[in-house]
Amino acid sequence: MSAIDPRQIHTRHDLTQLLAQLFRAGGWSIHRLAGKAGLSTATVQAILKDDVLPQAKTLGAFVRACGQDPAPWVEARGRVIGSEQRAEQAGPVYLPYRSATFVGRGPVLARLTAALPAPGAAGMAAGTGGVVVAVHGLGGIGKSTLAAHWAATHLAEHTLTWWITADTPAGVEQGLADLSVAVMPELAGQPLEALTAQAVRWLASYTTWLLILDNVTAPAHIQPLLARAPTGRFLITSRLSTGWHQLTSAVVRLGVLEEDEALDLLTAIAAMGRPGARLQGAARLCAELGYLPLAIEQVGAYLHQSGLTPLAYLDLLAGNPAVIYDQAAEGADAERTIARIWRATLDRLSDTPLAGQVLRILGWYASEAIPRTLLEEVGEPALVQQAIGRLAAYNMITVADDDTLSLHRLVQAVARTPDPHDPHRAETDIQAAHHQAIDLLDDAIPADPEEPAGWPQWRILLPHITALTAHPDTTDTLAHLLHGSGLFLLGQGAITQAINHLQRAHTASAQNLGADHPSTRTSRNDLAYAYRAAGDLERAIPLFERALADSERILGTDHPNTLGSRNNLAGAYQDAGDLERAIPLFERTLPDYERILGADHPNTLTSRNNLAYAYQDAGDLERAVPLHERTLADSERILGTDHPNTLGFRNNLAGAYLATGDLERAISLLERTLVDCKRVLGTDHPETKRVRANLSALQ
Repeated sequence: MSAIDPRQIHTRHDLTQLLAQLFRAGGWSIHRLAGKAGLSTATVQAILKDDVLPQAKTLGAFVRACGQDPAPWVEARGRVIGSEQRAEQAGPVYLPYRSATFVGRGPVLARLTAALPAPGAAGMAAGTGGVVVAVHGLGGIGKSTLAAHWAATHLAEHTLTWWITADTPAGVEQGLADLSVAVMPELAGQPLEALTAQAVRWLASYTTWLLILDNVTAPAHIQPLLARAPTGRFLITSRLSTGWHQLTSAVVRLGVLEEDEALDLLTAIAAMGRPGARLQGAARLCAELGYLPLAIEQVGAYLHQSGLTPLAYLDLLAGNPAVIYDQAAEGADAERTIARIWRATLDRLSDTPLAGQVLRILGWYASEAIPRTLLEEVGEPALVQQAIGRLAAYNMITVADDDTLSLHRLVQAVARTPDPHDPHRAETDIQAAHHQAIDLLDDAIPADPEEPAGWPQWRILLPHITALTAHPDTTDTLAHLLHGSGLFLLGQGAITQAINHLQRAHTASAQNLGADHPSTRTSRNDLAYAYRAAGDLERAIPLFERALADSERILGTDHPNTLGSRNNLAGAYQDAGDLERAIPLFERTLPDYERILGADHPNTLTSRNNLAYAYQDAGDLERAVPLHERTLADSERILGTDHPNTLGFRNNLAGAYLATGDLERAISLLERTLVDCKRVLGTDHPETKRVRANLSALQ
């Protein structure tokens, strides 16, 4: 919850909003607060519902009941009165765009005030003017609302406050002509060109004016005006993030609302005039909308009109997103929906062929920390970088200092939602982008999920693989991607997520390739292994038994994959406590490995380790310890002392020593292994945790 600070109050609206926020923060009811403050319920309702200016005594009683010091609130009331008196003496004002439900934005408003000091104030030489500030951000982020609110709260500082819709050169010209008539009514009826020239001359002759140039689409459209009227103050809003450094004194990037601000905005609109409105799920809906002001306003107005609850709206959004994203409430501006605003941005990028394609691809990934390198194969490198640059310039995406990309979750949702009326969201293009997003990720994953050198890359890519799993797809490429990520997750101890990935991989492989295809059989075996790791032997053992039978039927009893299936089934029997079936299978498998792959093959070492562990479980330490010792020695010689398998074998040998009562050798091995595991695997790896737990039990 953001701080409730009466120093932020400049207008009656500000006062009403903060008093309402104070009321909600205390969990008050109208009747309870009225009783505590000694006020009538009608007075409390008026304070909360209308932009009234309560008497100082009434205001003090209200805030004191809420546990606040009345002094700064009464001081804020005096500030409002003074501002209104000065505003009555100000010159012409044209502010067509002002929201009655403005919330929050305290830090950004403070930045604007610092960047646009009052004429004659410290930081702005008296009579010189000449301050230009640009506010940029994603379409729908609230730039115009912010600019209008700031201007309205600083009317008393200006002899003229004028708003120009500056999205085209013609719009700038018309806005200047209207200004000319406002300050010199006798010029009405003159040609547009003459009025525009007269307005520029007027601006150049005075210093204490504020001109808001809203929705500038190209800095070049306003550069001549800035050059010819170098006094006064300009406040610019634009979706463009670039091109301002030579024109402005300061550039402010506007982000989404804070969580509590978004909730306040949705509540204010949806519950306006409906004190009993049901708003269950409002916080969840705000999160789903990514705290984007325009989306919050659009949805709040729809809830107010329809009487739906936020939870019901979420169901509608899930069922028919294309309609919802482009839907405005009755009486609202149908052109100001999130879908149409972003469509207009992409229209401006139509001369950058890959811009739409890049945005549609990014729509399928997680919204943050997308590696820029993923897009290298989308097209010619220069064209890809041009598309990224222009999307960033229009605030559709953000390029971080670490060269990763991010974008608003609603931009993603719209980009991946087909709409037959939007040329940028044709269903065939969106499906192609979905498949391309999968292919690009699959090309980027490391070859071996068990190789530590590739783990940093897996960790970078995993959020984007996970994001893809939220959308149905059964292509071979996605199956391969999910299989690899499932094995990585399994090795990292994220068993539940691993099972989810491996289940989907197996289902897709069986559907696309058939039950006997090698990829399907491999995914079935690995899924069984994940069930075993989760302790779900009721599902693991039947899958292992089927995998072994299929492998013997298709590949033969001596195929390495068949040996692996037999070894896995034996391990599952061992986990189930069925050593009578486990040990004979292990004993049969080890000599077959030695005969077919050789005594030094890594799979042979694993088979020998497993047999030793089974002997240890059976209490046959005379056979277990020598096998463990031989396995570790061979692994250090063949794989190296830092290989993950070697670390596991060393931990197992320490366990065997412990079982014999040889604590000295067990502790020594565990201490060495823990140091190596931390260095090689990391402190949070499952093997590191196992070794640490084993050592802690002995100390």
